[in-house]
Amino acid sequence: MLFTACFDLEEQAFSEIITENIEFGDNELASMVSSGYGNLSYILGWQGLFDSQEEAADVIITPTRPNGWDDGGTYKRMHRHTWSNEEWQPANTYETAFEAINFCNRILTQIEAGDIPVAEDTRARYVPELRALRALWYSLLLDQHGNVPIVTKFSTEVPTQSTRKEVYEFVVKELTEVLDAGTVTKEKTYSTLNHWSIEMLLMRVYLNAEVYAGVKAYDKALKLAEDIIENSPYSLSATYAENFAVDLGPSNTEVIFAVVYDELQGVIHSQCRKWYPPVSKNYFGWGFQCWGGNCCNPQFYNSYQEGDKRRDDTWFHGPMVAADGKLVWTCLNYLPSVSCNPADSGAGEGQDCTSIDFGLRQKKYEPDVNGIYYWDNDFPYFRLAEAYYTAAECILRGETGKKSAAEYVNAVRSRSVSTPITDAELRADTKMVYGLVPWGALTYADIQKYNGTHDWSPIADKLEASQANDKIIRSGHDTDPVELGGMYDEWGWEFALECQRRTQMIRFGTFSNRNWFNKPAIDDTHDQLFPIPLWILQDNPNLKQNPGYAGL
Repeated sequence: MLFTACFDLEEQAFSEIITENIEFGDNELASMVSSGYGNLSYILGWQGLFDSQEEAADVIITPTRPNGWDDGGTYKRMHRHTWSNEEWQPANTYETAFEAINFCNRILTQIEAGDIPVAEDTRARYVPELRALRALWYSLLLDQHGNVPIVTKFSTEVPTQSTRKEVYEFVVKELTEVLDAGTVTKEKTYSTLNHWSIEMLLMRVYLNAEVYAGVKAYDKALKLAEDIIENSPYSLSATYAENFAVDLGPSNTEVIFAVVYDELQGVIHSQCRKWYPPVSKNYFGWGFQCWGGNCCNPQFYNSYQEGDKRRDDTWFHGPMVAADGKLVWTCLNYLPSVSCNPADSGAGEGQDCTSIDFGLRQKKYEPDVNGIYYWDNDFPYFRLAEAYYTAAECILRGETGKKSAAEYVNAVRSRSVSTPITDAELRADTKMVYGLVPWGALTYADIQKYNGTHDWSPIADKLEASQANDKIIRSGHDTDPVELGGMYDEWGWEFALECQRRTQMIRFGTFSNRNWFNKPAIDDTHDQLFPIPLWILQDNPNLKQNPGYAGL
């Protein structure tokens, strides 16, 4: 009884915002809106957008390693396009996107209902930004899953499915209306959407309109690209590498919109742990241990033009020697197979031929040697260079621009390659040699001899030569010319590891019917959309599975 008075209080709600007691000004609403960007950290998170866009394409492979990385075969399935409706990498996009969309809808619904009281000028500024952010998430669903529900209200109703074309039209309508309203700032921002990043988003959607909706919108993409190039406050960086530096921030002139990572704030860049072997801490000097993971497809590395600095800015190649002179590991442009088991490749008995030395490791994102457990590198979601390349591609596809396609490409390329490219070269066939890559010269005796020391120098050249372009096994459509193949190559080299390669390949017609590394050609194009996750189908009877995948 002594303490009764202490607890005999009228109930108060501390876990909810009592909106009628708060006046929402710019600062309060800006804080709420900024929370809607948080889910974008999944891009370089565990099996996030990086995996679904790069592992499914022809640049990145995650082979079996000495410390694992088979993971129930998920990386083999992503590489071979045999993913199921339970594969987490594409499902991650679906779930993460709709979680973010629901957040945007909740704030928009509360503002519309008056539950969040805001002044008209504040409303005019932030409601369009929320609509654009929601459209950004829908653009990812449009690209990866296609046929998804369009939900614009925060509701408990079970949504119905829309076609991919309807989703395309919705995204275009939302972004066009936001831009036409003219209330989103044209000043430089960094980690929030402004007028120019919204134009970049609409430009990207228009560039892929033929894939998304069966309509050509290259004229619209070109108009936006040239507007951004001519009128935005951004300019190309002096060097390629500075766009991927650890200290990337608002002072960078090229990055129009970035996703910020900060491990102290719990925004985790876990992809960095997948890029290097456990021993890499002895090379870089950090205190944490990486996990092993992915590497470059030798075919992609071999496609670079000699003298292209982007190759050496993007990939570590050769002995990785620490400051004390000790060899830590070697990055070989050689990978026997995705399983590193000769029995799977018809190259011999079933010995374990895994190694941390197989495959080139990424160098593009500057290693953060000061990270505690993870990196704080930000992800450049939109770079001005993309507008230049979009303008060039649209011109090559028949539109009339203010400059030639080659002029736009060379404006970007010249900081990395001394030799200008011509329109004819942009129209020529790709330098990427498609086909299946053979096991090559590796023997189990080599594994026993060199794997322990990581010094492969006596046979490194032999191994790499055994998977050179002239050794690739080509069949079917592998030798078909790629229309605008030089432009295709430029997209690949300039934007490698920026979560765009799958989309590029689909647009240029190389994603399904080509062989690469251990990935066989697909007879149809069902793999150009990912499946609707099984558990989503189970929860929503209004949804039908995308063609080519198992439903319920």
